[in-house]
Amino acid sequence: MTKILVAEDSATQAVQIRGLLEEFNYQVEVVANGKEALQRLRSGPGIDLVLTDMVMPVMDGLQLVRAVRVHHSEIPVILMTNQGTDAIAIEALEDGAAGYVPKSQLSLKLVDEVAQVLHVAHVNRSYERLLGCLVHNEFSFQLSNDVALVDPLIDLLLQMMLGMKLCDSTGRLRVGLAIEHALLNALYRGNLEISSDQLRTTRELLMQEPPAAGLVDQRLSQAPYCDRKIYLDVRMSPVEAVFTVRDEGPGFDVSKLPGKGDPEVLETEGGRGLLLMQTFMDEVQFNAQGNEVTMRKRREA
Repeated sequence: MTKILVAEDSATQAVQIRGLLEEFNYQVEVVANGKEALQRLRSGPGIDLVLTDMVMPVMDGLQLVRAVRVHHSEIPVILMTNQGTDAIAIEALEDGAAGYVPKSQLSLKLVDEVAQVLHVAHVNRSYERLLGCLVHNEFSFQLSNDVALVDPLIDLLLQMMLGMKLCDSTGRLRVGLAIEHALLNALYRGNLEISSDQLRTTRELLMQEPPAAGLVDQRLSQAPYCDRKIYLDVRMSPVEAVFTVRDEGPGFDVSKLPGKGDPEVLETEGGRGLLLMQTFMDEVQFNAQGNEVTMRKRREA
């Protein structure tokens, strides 16, 4: 069973978080601050993910993120933030956090964020020795609008990065999350032209018993949406990895994009995904049409 360590000094919110996670069969341990969380991580294996509050006594969430990155880089950390701490959340992402969830949206977003980070954190290591001999790799994919292709593709890319030794476990996880956001953006907002609000409504329909058909199903069977492809080009060496994702949708006005590290990015359409791409990659560039993004990850020291 997946075990999650929760660092939260509020007993009331700790109960809420435990309830949300245990409902989805996660095993939960709770500590009161970052120092206790580090002591638990040092005491032995078994923790798959750390979920931490930002403001805590003794050691806060930002300090915990930095310490886990140094001493337990294989364990992802998700930060929980209060309203008005967007700039701190960005700093935490830059320092090693794999994700964040606003406390005002725990019931809506916590489980999805945890599931997404845990999935990308799982990388098949069976080819580690062979991939350690890899010195250069370059390939291109032409993908249909099938979300089932995203997971195995990310697994493949992370295995390649493992062989190239471009970054540590946390770095690979963050690259995987950035690529996942780029691919899903190309699929839903690009080729299928579905907004964040429309996609949220579709998820609600899928949770009904029996699931109701939503806008995604309609677009997947309608022209021109169903005929569009997603293109991924990858160049990887021991020095850097470059990922280019292009869709066949209409694109968007790239002149309106906030700069890297700007908290206003969270207010834009698809802002969270853009923030993670800008933070987790060393360089992110869009083409003039807004339907292609190139992300560059350089070798970590």
